[in-house]
Formats: sequence, C-alpha cells, structure tokens
Amino acid sequence: PAMEAPPENPQLEELFKFDPYLRGYETELRRRYNCLRSEWRRIEEADGIERLSHGYREFGVRVDPDGTVRCQEWAPNAQAVYLRGDFNNWHEDQYPFEKQPFGKWTLVIPPKPDGKPAIEHNSVIKLLIIGPQGQRLDRLSPWAPYVTRPPKGAPSGTVYEQRLWNPPKPYKLNVPRPPVPASLRIYEAHVGISSPEERVATYDYFRESVLPRVRDLGYNCIQLMAVMEHAYYASFGYQITSFFAASSRYGTPCELKQLIDAAHSMGIIVLLDIVHSHASNNTIDGLNQFDGSNNCYFHDGPRGRHDLWDSRLFNYTSLEVLRFLLSNLTWWIEEYGFDGFRFDGCMSMLYHHHGLNHNFSGHYDEYFGMSVDTESLTYLALANWLLHKAHPFVITVAEEVSGLPGLCRPVEHGGYGFDYRLAMAVPDLWIKLLKGVPDQDWDVAKICFELENRRYGEKAIAYAESHDQALVGDKTIAFWLMDKEMYTHMSTLSDPSLIIDRGIALHKMIRLITHALGGEGYLNFIGNEFGHPEWLDFPRLGNGESYYYARRQFNLVDDKLLRYQHLNNFDAAMNLAEARFGWLHRGPGYITRKHNGDKVVAFERGGLLFAFNWHWASSFTDYRLGVAEPGRYRIVLNTDRPEFGGHNRVDENTQFFTQPGDFDGRGNSLQLYLPCRCAVVLAREDGAAA
Repeated sequence: PAMEAPPENPQLEELFKFDPYLRGYETELRRRYNCLRSEWRRIEEADGIERLSHGYREFGVRVDPDGTVRCQEWAPNAQAVYLRGDFNNWHEDQYPFEKQPFGKWTLVIPPKPDGKPAIEHNSVIKLLIIGPQGQRLDRLSPWAPYVTRPPKGAPSGTVYEQRLWNPPKPYKLNVPRPPVPASLRIYEAHVGISSPEERVATYDYFRESVLPRVRDLGYNCIQLMAVMEHAYYASFGYQITSFFAASSRYGTPCELKQLIDAAHSMGIIVLLDIVHSHASNNTIDGLNQFDGSNNCYFHDGPRGRHDLWDSRLFNYTSLEVLRFLLSNLTWWIEEYGFDGFRFDGCMSMLYHHHGLNHNFSGHYDEYFGMSVDTESLTYLALANWLLHKAHPFVITVAEEVSGLPGLCRPVEHGGYGFDYRLAMAVPDLWIKLLKGVPDQDWDVAKICFELENRRYGEKAIAYAESHDQALVGDKTIAFWLMDKEMYTHMSTLSDPSLIIDRGIALHKMIRLITHALGGEGYLNFIGNEFGHPEWLDFPRLGNGESYYYARRQFNLVDDKLLRYQHLNNFDAAMNLAEARFGWLHRGPGYITRKHNGDKVVAFERGGLLFAFNWHWASSFTDYRLGVAEPGRYRIVLNTDRPEFGGHNRVDENTQFFTQPGDFDGRGNSLQLYLPCRCAVVLAREDGAAA
C-alpha cells in the first residue's frame, strides 16, 4: 500500500497548546508545512517514496541470485563511467557503463558459465569516472556497503578500497526487536575505544565484553557512534566517507549484525549516530566531486562548504540526494536492524550561519527569520515522517542547541517529528561549575533552572557529560573533580583523601539530579559510569599516533581494590530505581525546595521524593520537606551507601510518616536526616509510587 502522505492541513492548534507564542508565527509555520507537502508530492510524482527510499536495491554494485552483477550510479556531469578491479586485472575500459536519462549510468555483467558471479566476494573494485573536463578519476561507489583500508605499505597508501560484499552465507538478523522503552536510558558507546588495550576494538569484542556490562548497568538503549565508515579515525566518526558502509576497522557487516542481535536479545535497543548534516571533503574515497564537479551531491560555492569542519554540505532539494539520504536511513533500519537514530549536527543544518558566531537569545524571530535554512528543515521533517510511518518503532533524537520550537512535536501538528532533543545546556552547566566555581558557591536555584529549562511538551535527553566533554582539551567530570588524586588515592587501601571523598560524593549527586530532573531520557558515555579518568584523544600525528587515550579502562572498575567500583555500583542502582519507578516518563519534576543557604534541593517526580544536600559541611537532622501525597515513606536510593563509596550515615530501615499542613506549597510534609554531600530518594510504601 502507498505510504500515508502528510495531511493537507497541519493541526496547528495542537502545537499551540504546548507553545502559545507560536500563534504569532502561524503564517510561517504553514509555509514550512507546505514546503514539506510540496516535496512529498514531487517525490511521489517522480519515483514514489517507497522506491526512492529504497535506492540501495537499484544503485551501487549488486549481485542478483542468478549471479548477474548489476551496477547503477548517478553521475550527471560525467562523460563516461567504467568498472574495474581484481576481477578483470584492472583493465580500465573493459566494462563501460551505459548512459541513461537524468544523469544515471548502468552496467550489467552476466554470470560465468558455471553460474557464479563474474566478481568474487570480497574482491577489490573501483569506478573510473571521466569528468566533465576529461579528467580520469578513481572513485568508490557512494552506495558501497563495505570498504576497507589497504594493509600498511600497500601502493594505494591509506585510501580506502571498495570490496564487493556478497558472502556465500550472509548473517541474517534473527532476534525480534525489543518493545520501545517508555523510559530511555542510553549508553553512548564507541566500538573502537571500548577495550582497555591500546588498539581498535572490534564488533565481536563489544558484543562479548561490553554488552553484558551495559545490560547489568540497567541501560535499555545503546547509541553507537562512528559506525558509518570514516577514513580518518580521529574524526570520531563525524567525517563520513562511505555512508552505506559499516566501518571495517571494527570487523565485517555480519559481525555488526550479530552485535545488534545480541543487544536485542538482552532487551536493549540500538540507535545509530547518523551524520546527514555534512560529508567528508575526501574525493578518492568520499562523496566530494564524485563526478568531477562540485555540485553532484552538494551545493556549489560557499553554501556547499562548512569552513570550520572542512566538509561538504548536501543539496537537500535534489531528488537524487534525497534518494541517497532517505535510502541511507532505510538501509540502517532494514539491513542492520537499528532501532533509530541520533541525528548529528542538526543546528548546523537548520541555519545558514550554522550556529557559528551566533548566540541565540531565545527570541522567536531567530527561529522564523531569513537565517533559517528551510530546505534542511524540510528534509528533517520529511525524514522523520518517513521513518515513523514506515517503521513506527523508530526513535529519533536531534542534536540541536538553539531551542527551535516544535522540533520534537509531530509533523502533522506542524512540528518536525523528532522524538527527543539532546539537553545540551546541561553538560555545559556542570563543566562551567567544575571549572570555575567552588561547590560552596554553587547556586542551587540556578542549577535547578538549567535542568528544567526545556520546551514544554518536547522530550529531552539529559546527560551530565557525553563524548564532547571528554575530548582532548577537556576532561571527564570525575577528572575535573579529583584530577591527579585519581592516580594515587583511588585504592581502597590508600590513605583517606578529602579530594577523592568530595569527588565521589559529587559525581553521584550530579548524575542523579541530572537523571531525575533534567529530561525525559538519560544518556551516559561509555566509561563515565565508573568515573573514567583523564580524557579522550584519538591517534593522530600530534600525539605520535598513540592509542593510549583512545580506550576505556574497564580494568579499573573490575579491580575490587579500586574505588571505581563504587561509582559503577551507584550507576546501576540509579538505573534500576528508574526502571522500577519510571520517573523519566512520568511528567516533569515539581521542585518544592531550592534553598541556597542550606544548599538543599528537593523535588517530586513519578511519585518519588528526591532530596539533595549539596552543603560541604552541614548535615541536617529532622529536615522538613513538603510532599503532595500523605502516607508512609521509605528510602529506595541513597548515595551514602558503603557500596557506593559513601559513609553509611543514612538508616534505610527508617520509616517516614507525613504530617498534614501546607509546607513548601505541598499539602503534607515529612522530616528526615540529610547528611552533607548526600542525596536520598523516598517512595510511598502504600502503593502511590509502585
């Protein structure tokens, strides 16, 4: 059946319910929605959305069941196209493509007499493009599903090679997808750095050694970075050269599928960090100047370049570019079993200035002015509509910091269709505090404001730190808190250290308040759950191609004589508590107390009472806090447990009975002991928070 089209008129009243300020921009909202409708009609009149979003079935180099090799490429400015490789001893003109309408080129190679394909599995192939000026250009197919780096010392140097991927017994996905989680607890991970060893880890290593850790920590989602092939490892996977290829530095496509099946068998969904905001500047093994021109997949001139990233910017109005990008989304969902995407660089896409040298004030004119790139915005809405209609289980997350209203509202309401946006101001808050403000001077009211400062009705993923905060030039939160003391005093046998004691206490509290108050989902970057020291730095010329900082030292958390285990234990307990009570999906928190003198923060969410004492010295007995529901309460999570590196100052067997009467704007209150640098979470025993 034909896929449902966006309705003729958006339900803007649904959008205005959540953001009345948008009424003043109704005309522009309708114009943008009509751009989406026009794009959809254009696609349907051309090839239809079903065919256009499955371009990988027709383009690239493919092998039919009967052994026929079929090739199709889009190179509108090319004079000629040839295929050569190991299979024909690299004769350049033996297999010419035939020119077709609309800039397409096709080639059919019949099977051998024995019925086998003329090109063997895993053999090297390459396109020869004759450019508009007659230049002879080595190119890889943009649709290549498997490309590899030649061995050291090979004549081709470090340029990636395309290999025909046609294994005799390909791995078939065989584990059903888990249900979409009501609460999203994301473990952001990079396969290559997942080993303690100074090397590039593999899909198999991650599946066998890291997935069980993720499961035991209580995360229900993995967000995999740097899977799309990127020739430059130190780009962290954000300079994509082959969009359909799973990075071969970690293993084969079959091994990635096994990883995803294993995650699904554990009840863990898998998101792909997808990069459609720009592409690598590489030519020989990238998309840039594929047919010898500057405007094949990208805009020509300055609009087609991102100067800061030294990369190319897509032309989202081209039908063939839409075919390429929408098919890319479908490919990762249907071929590899991914459950959704984190869209990288959304803010760069949304504005002609790419967010460079521009500070957003929050005034709505900034979101509806001439600086907005309507073409990119239309593409994102189109991609979200396609994904959610074709695959209702898909989750999409936007990396976007400007605060564009409606980004995470349904397309049919006049929004842009994302399920979540990253709460990128939250890690900035923590890093600024840790860099420049002693915790004695922390403004707890400001902390609360930043954690709750998100658009009503638009879900956000909160995180205290991600990969961005760990890159060279910065440090992990644990290292900001404890620095060089981590080298000498993280042993359980070492002398007590006030720096380590403070660091462990604040690390737990920062993560808990971010988890509980900062959003409708939570994210942790691999290794930070146990307070990974130092920073991330990939091998490059500037560090002597060293892998020392391009790894995750899980050996630290496995050593029972080190304190890293305590932070790891707390992270698991925190996720277990969320899995039990579900605060992430039960509405925003209601703050009842943010007292800067006492340094106490208290709020209710999901039927739980969260109480934080940030004071460095003062503990409070019989501290009264307001609660909405009367009854008997018990502690269900406490950062001061010994197994969390705490001092066991809280008796979890205590029962707390409410007293009627208005307090902190609530109809009831209770009293409890709040030690310094400690947080406790309480639940009603009589079923209100069950």
